[in-house]
Amino acid sequence: MLPATLTEALRHEEERFTAANPRSRAQFETACRWLPGGSTRTTVFYPPFPLMMARGEGAFVWDLDGHRYCNFLGEYTVGVCGHDPALLDRILAEISRRGLMLSGPTEFEARLAELICSRFPSCELIRFCNSGTEANLLALALARRATGREAVLVFQGSYHGGFLTYAVDDGPLNVPLRTVKARYNDVAGTQAIIGAAAGDLGAILVEPMLGAAGCIPGNAEFLQMLRDEATRRGIVLIFDEVMTSRLAPGGLQEQLAITPDLTTFGKYLGGGFSFGACGGRRQLLAMLDARNPGFAAHGGTFNNNVASMIGGYISLSECYTPQANRRLNALGDQLRSGLNELADRNEVPLRVSGRGAVMNVHFTREREIATPGDTGDANSLLLKKLLHLALLGDSVYIASRGLISLGLMHSDEDLESLIAAVRGFVLKHRVLLEQCV
Repeated sequence: MLPATLTEALRHEEERFTAANPRSRAQFETACRWLPGGSTRTTVFYPPFPLMMARGEGAFVWDLDGHRYCNFLGEYTVGVCGHDPALLDRILAEISRRGLMLSGPTEFEARLAELICSRFPSCELIRFCNSGTEANLLALALARRATGREAVLVFQGSYHGGFLTYAVDDGPLNVPLRTVKARYNDVAGTQAIIGAAAGDLGAILVEPMLGAAGCIPGNAEFLQMLRDEATRRGIVLIFDEVMTSRLAPGGLQEQLAITPDLTTFGKYLGGGFSFGACGGRRQLLAMLDARNPGFAAHGGTFNNNVASMIGGYISLSECYTPQANRRLNALGDQLRSGLNELADRNEVPLRVSGRGAVMNVHFTREREIATPGDTGDANSLLLKKLLHLALLGDSVYIASRGLISLGLMHSDEDLESLIAAVRGFVLKHRVLLEQCV
């Protein structure tokens, strides 16, 4: 008999989850003695406790209780190449051969820089750092220095790192930037805001697809308007492609034929190691050139760490090639279409948004998701948590917020298992979905 209410359904799934994962629970409780919330990443927490992972291989991960899951989370889009032992052995062998702490620049640093600049249209020069958060902070600092203007235009629902979060309320740990906010994909409204604040705006910071807000693509008209307004008013346009750079060989800037002044990177481009980068117009990046009078110093012990430079170069040149990129994102488009067709056939309020191999499940009656407000209400958030726990019971691992990220090691059978698990959830909870959305 199906649970009568959403809270009962959630309680049932949490009880099943808790009973099935005693070792993860025990390890979580131990970790909480030393780590706030049992981890160093708020993102990976979900009630009643997160699974504690033991190992990965191919497209799969195993938890401490020995359960195997097909990994459709992909470390929040980092895991493009999956858990490929051969690739990892190749990277680690090169690191071991060359050494880890070399105390200066290396050839792989320049090789990786050349490779990234050759793929992304905006990048004439590039600077490495340690995370996407750092990359965005660096880009904002360069933009404000170049323009002499302090304010930054950001968008409701955007996430640019742990210290640059702009949801309904600003993140409590945000850096104290002067911000102006606009509504994503609102062409006329945003254009008016830019016009009113143009004298103070040094930068426009935008994700070509809102990531943490639910994989909401920016439409071409909206992003082109930002490019035009930035050019006309002397504002630095920054594309945060930390997540979206993997959605085409040259990122969404290439796919949309819109070139920003600066682009920020992170995640997969380090080959699974800590990585961030800010690339863009030569004039802007030259402010960091120590050969130039009055340059802006930018240090960081691990900006060019050997593991990230070698790992990034090998994985990008040998694994996630332009050809592999196109194949994977075409597969993602097919999966997203298949999940939306499943929802339409069964007439349930479910929609999957996104581009290519990165997407997000939403419980909503909206068929075109253009802003965070289109993704549903409080019940929709609870339904995502219910789906997450239910899919874990079917050995399918996605994010508790509904994020799905494909990797090169996923097979057709893996995708079929995901669709089958979602179909089972829809059929089991059809009445509940209709009642709650």
